[in-house]
Amino acid sequence: MGLLRGMARTAVVAGTASAVSGRVQRRQASKFAEKDAATAAKQQEAYNQQMGQQQAAYQQPAAPPPAAGGISNEAIQQLKELGALKEQGILTEQEFEAQKAKILGG
Repeated sequence: MGLLRGMARTAVVAGTASAVSGRVQRRQASKFAEKDAATAAKQQEAYNQQMGQQQAAYQQPAAPPPAAGGISNEAIQQLKELGALKEQGILTEQEFEAQKAKILGG
Protein backbone atom coordinates (compact mmCIF):
# COMPACT_ATOMS: atom_id res chain seq x y z
CA MET A 1 0.00 0.00 0.00
CA GLY A 2 2.82 2.39 0.73
CA LEU A 3 4.24 1.91 -2.72
CA LEU A 4 0.89 2.58 -4.35
CA ARG A 5 0.34 5.68 -2.26
CA GLY A 6 3.82 6.98 -3.15
CA MET A 7 3.18 6.43 -6.83
CA ALA A 8 -0.19 8.16 -6.62
CA ARG A 9 1.32 11.09 -4.80
CA THR A 10 4.09 11.35 -7.43
CA ALA A 11 1.49 11.26 -10.21
CA VAL A 12 -0.54 14.02 -8.57
CA VAL A 13 2.50 16.21 -8.04
CA ALA A 14 3.72 15.62 -11.58
CA GLY A 15 0.25 16.33 -13.00
CA THR A 16 -0.05 19.52 -10.98
CA ALA A 17 3.39 20.66 -12.03
CA SER A 18 2.57 19.92 -15.65
CA ALA A 19 -0.70 21.86 -15.44
CA VAL A 20 0.97 24.84 -13.79
CA SER A 21 3.78 24.79 -16.34
CA GLY A 22 1.28 24.70 -19.21
CA ARG A 23 -0.63 27.63 -17.74
CA VAL A 24 2.59 29.67 -17.36
CA GLN A 25 3.56 28.91 -20.96
CA ARG A 26 0.13 30.01 -22.23
CA ARG A 27 0.35 33.27 -20.27
CA GLN A 28 3.84 33.99 -21.61
CA ALA A 29 2.76 33.15 -25.16
CA SER A 30 -0.21 35.50 -24.79
CA LYS A 31 2.01 38.25 -23.41
CA PHE A 32 4.53 37.89 -26.23
CA ALA A 33 1.74 37.76 -28.82
CA GLU A 34 0.41 41.10 -27.52
CA LYS A 35 3.90 42.62 -27.73
CA ASP A 36 4.36 41.26 -31.25
CA ALA A 37 0.98 42.64 -32.31
CA ALA A 38 1.84 46.09 -30.91
CA THR A 39 5.21 46.06 -32.67
CA ALA A 40 3.60 44.99 -35.94
CA ALA A 41 1.01 47.77 -35.64
CA LYS A 42 3.76 50.37 -35.10
CA GLN A 43 5.71 49.07 -38.09
CA GLN A 44 2.59 49.11 -40.28
CA GLU A 45 1.83 52.70 -39.23
CA ALA A 46 5.39 53.81 -40.05
CA TYR A 47 5.17 52.04 -43.41
CA ASN A 48 1.84 53.70 -44.21
CA GLN A 49 3.25 57.13 -43.38
CA GLN A 50 6.29 56.53 -45.55
CA MET A 51 4.15 55.34 -48.47
CA GLY A 52 1.86 58.36 -48.10
CA GLN A 53 4.85 60.69 -48.34
CA GLN A 54 6.17 58.89 -51.41
CA GLN A 55 2.79 58.99 -53.12
CA ALA A 56 2.51 62.72 -52.42
CA ALA A 57 5.92 63.22 -54.01
CA TYR A 58 4.86 61.28 -57.10
CA GLN A 59 1.58 63.15 -57.44
CA GLN A 60 3.21 66.57 -57.68
CA PRO A 61 3.87 67.25 -61.35
CA ALA A 62 7.46 68.07 -62.09
CA ALA A 63 8.14 71.27 -63.99
CA PRO A 64 9.45 70.59 -67.48
CA PRO A 65 13.19 71.05 -67.65
CA PRO A 66 14.31 74.18 -69.47
CA ALA A 67 15.81 73.61 -72.88
CA ALA A 68 19.47 74.26 -73.57
CA GLY A 69 20.35 77.90 -73.03
CA GLY A 70 17.19 78.56 -71.00
CA ILE A 71 14.92 78.66 -74.07
CA SER A 72 11.49 77.05 -73.73
CA ASN A 73 10.39 74.25 -76.01
CA GLU A 74 7.70 76.52 -77.43
CA ALA A 75 10.31 79.16 -78.36
CA ILE A 76 12.46 76.54 -80.05
CA GLN A 77 9.48 75.36 -82.09
CA GLN A 78 8.67 78.94 -83.15
CA LEU A 79 12.29 79.52 -84.18
CA LYS A 80 12.23 76.35 -86.26
CA GLU A 81 9.08 77.53 -88.01
CA LEU A 82 10.64 80.95 -88.65
CA GLY A 83 13.77 79.26 -90.04
CA ALA A 84 11.64 77.17 -92.39
CA LEU A 85 9.79 80.29 -93.60
CA LYS A 86 13.11 82.06 -94.19
CA GLU A 87 14.49 79.10 -96.15
CA GLN A 88 11.37 79.06 -98.32
CA GLY A 89 11.92 82.72 -99.09
CA ILE A 90 8.72 83.85 -97.39
CA LEU A 91 10.61 85.92 -94.79
CA THR A 92 13.52 88.21 -95.48
CA GLU A 93 16.63 88.21 -93.29
CA GLN A 94 15.44 91.40 -91.53
CA GLU A 95 11.94 89.99 -90.87
CA PHE A 96 13.47 86.78 -89.57
CA GLU A 97 15.79 88.66 -87.21
CA ALA A 98 12.93 90.88 -85.94
CA GLN A 99 10.67 87.88 -85.19
CA LYS A 100 13.58 86.01 -83.63
CA ALA A 101 14.25 88.97 -81.31
CA LYS A 102 10.56 88.99 -80.26
CA ILE A 103 10.61 85.28 -79.48
CA LEU A 104 13.84 85.47 -77.51
CA GLY A 105 12.58 88.54 -75.66
CA GLY A 106 15.32 90.83 -76.82
